[in-house]
Amino acid sequence: MEQKSGAQISKKAFIQAVVILFVLMIVAGVLTRLVPAGSYSRFEIEGRQVIAPDSFRLTERPDYPIWRWFTAPFEVFAAQDSFTVIGIIVFILLVGTAFGVMDRSGILQAVISKIVKTYGGRKYTLLLVVTFFFMALGGFFGIFEEIIPLVPIMVALAYSLGWDSLTGLGMSVLATNVGFSTAVFNPFTIGIAHQLSGLPLFSGAGPRLLLFFIVYGILAAFLTTYARKIEKKSEASAVYAEDKAEKARHGSFELNHALDEDPRMRRAAIFLGVFFALILTVLVLSPFVEILSDLALPLTGLLFVIGGIGAGLIAGAGKAAWRAAWDGFVGISPAIPLLMMAASVRHIIASGGILDTLLNYTVTAVTGVNPFAAALAIYGLTLVLELFIPSGSAKAFLLIPIVMPLADLLGVNRQIAVSAYVFGDGFSNMVYPTNAALLIALSLTVITYPKWFRWVIKLWFWVILVTVAFLGLAVLFNYQ
Repeated sequence: MEQKSGAQISKKAFIQAVVILFVLMIVAGVLTRLVPAGSYSRFEIEGRQVIAPDSFRLTERPDYPIWRWFTAPFEVFAAQDSFTVIGIIVFILLVGTAFGVMDRSGILQAVISKIVKTYGGRKYTLLLVVTFFFMALGGFFGIFEEIIPLVPIMVALAYSLGWDSLTGLGMSVLATNVGFSTAVFNPFTIGIAHQLSGLPLFSGAGPRLLLFFIVYGILAAFLTTYARKIEKKSEASAVYAEDKAEKARHGSFELNHALDEDPRMRRAAIFLGVFFALILTVLVLSPFVEILSDLALPLTGLLFVIGGIGAGLIAGAGKAAWRAAWDGFVGISPAIPLLMMAASVRHIIASGGILDTLLNYTVTAVTGVNPFAAALAIYGLTLVLELFIPSGSAKAFLLIPIVMPLADLLGVNRQIAVSAYVFGDGFSNMVYPTNAALLIALSLTVITYPKWFRWVIKLWFWVILVTVAFLGLAVLFNYQ
């Protein structure tokens, strides 16, 4: 039987993700029956709704029947953030289509072989450089979801270097998320939070930069230690069986000389490189150019599909390219219901009228605690809300107007409160199953969510420990 091209979501991974998300939907629905409805008053700042901190009041429970818990995944297309959900779906379909053609043409194998041959025995140097590059994209430019098209390339690179798919995902998406979370100059979290808090934009960057390098050291140690273990004994990988099947599906990952010997492949690589350069340009400029900020995700997907299909055709895929494109499209499409279910968790909580109530409960609970405990409470509150509202900027507009007056009352300066919010918003992105970026990234690999969680939670423990220590020192020295 002919193997299908591109990223193919396994039935096991799909079923596991559906079960996890379904349980979260039911939990959200049950909460709408147990928690009283309530709301804060809201007003607009630059076209975005912001909460009035002292305006919470209990309200009549909305008429939200149980059967709508199960239609919520479809209702998200008519919800307030429907444009975001649709944009992500279109994005992953474009990416899946492009990878189908690139896979069939052999262009990815050729490019990866060239990289491996160039670095020779310096593969751990390559691991450190790649990890730093992706982490810098997140930390300095606020890039996260847009690098997901590179996941299959990084996984294939990890295979070629004797590692596994967890390592490939770790040095790409995980590194980007860790950088995004330290937020040295992240315009989508630290930037918006500073604006809403009345702080100078990107102030206090020095301590955040130091934290960036400390966390980079932790991530680098985590990845290199794991990669060396896998290199010595491949069976030690949690995804050994899945990777073995994936390698068999694609054939061997042995080095080839296509880029050196085949003129068509060289032209295809140049064509693909031009589009990758355009994508990188979009990603770097998007935080600073307003129109690019809104269009970065779909534009990245469009450039990727043009570059991928074009490179595949130039490399000689021929008529098979269109069959490969269809295989890629169909293979990635099971991610769509997963994204719909993930978005529905927040929709259920909001439709049941309890989102503001949960927020008010937490704010009330931390009144009267000491400054360090208050900073940790803000951290914890953001971690909880992240489960229901993955968007950093949306959560900032919801949370910051309430948290800042509270921080003032508790003796926590606003810079520390912003840092606590940013940590809670960012570091959970690659742990929570309601995060669309995580679901897409996993769907492009053979890694199931439970195995990913067991692997990444070890890193998460150390990151949480370091960021809590950072907040403690920030309170002690009055970080401004």
